[in-house]
Amino acid sequence: MIRKLSLVSALALIGATACAWTPDIPRDALSEKYLKQPTNLVTVNGAILHVRDTGPREAKPVILIHGFGSSLHTWENWASALEREYRVIRFDMPGAGLSPADPEGDYTDPRVISLLTALMDQSGIRRATLIGNSIGGRIAWTMAAAQPERVEKLVLIAPDGFASPAFEYGAATKAPAIMHASKYFLPRWALRPNLAVAYADPEKLSDETVERYHELLLAPGNRAALIDRMEQTVLTDPIPRLRTISAPVLLLWGQDDAMIPVANAQDYLDALPDARLVTLPAIGHLPMEEAPDVSLSPVLEFLREN
Repeated sequence: MIRKLSLVSALALIGATACAWTPDIPRDALSEKYLKQPTNLVTVNGAILHVRDTGPREAKPVILIHGFGSSLHTWENWASALEREYRVIRFDMPGAGLSPADPEGDYTDPRVISLLTALMDQSGIRRATLIGNSIGGRIAWTMAAAQPERVEKLVLIAPDGFASPAFEYGAATKAPAIMHASKYFLPRWALRPNLAVAYADPEKLSDETVERYHELLLAPGNRAALIDRMEQTVLTDPIPRLRTISAPVLLLWGQDDAMIPVANAQDYLDALPDARLVTLPAIGHLPMEEAPDVSLSPVLEFLREN
């Protein structure tokens, strides 16, 4: 009887594993759904980047930098409004969205910044406003400190950069086992709770948004790149670099951000020479998705200032 039960349990486990197995989605299928035109795939310093460049070419340029596990689609609502007044450039980091894995296997911040700088050069942009969310915010302010001549203004949306329980200064982080398992098992139902925590109101997380995140994570190489990006991140004390930033900074933070709490904003305000904070009630870590109109209003006001 015990052997029979063990066999039944083993068969059930095999069945459950087979159901949870999540293969990659062919890149052609993803491109058909999410790529507007083939020319949006641009070769930059040997890497292929998915780039959207919209709005008047003669207008002031604004560059949007997405966060961890995301893509340029996170900016869809903001971009459609910003491009009425500005040249809007957004791109998928290597191994995210429709950008294939980095050919050098390098997912560090310096690599992304070097690609962004080269993309600006190729696009004829000498100086731009950078808008970044989460690790995109960290990349934006890091570039502003290293290359102040290239950055007009900064909009940092719940930016990453200070140490936390998962990220200590001077040490790489080991991705948890469940992240490594996601290379093989990532059903959509398992992804939704991880996305919902980024919203103050999970009801605002649409099925369409979950589907987009899920399908783009299943692009060939993206799940491995996500892990590599985490494990190649080595934070250092940001305060000395933040203090050198001369560009005006708008800090935008959801008051109900459960991923990088709004209390962290004070660290940036203490270090940045020219920064202001706007907090957004009842909004989480992704204000441009959860409440695009409300969250964009202070950004437009900031961008229009001389």
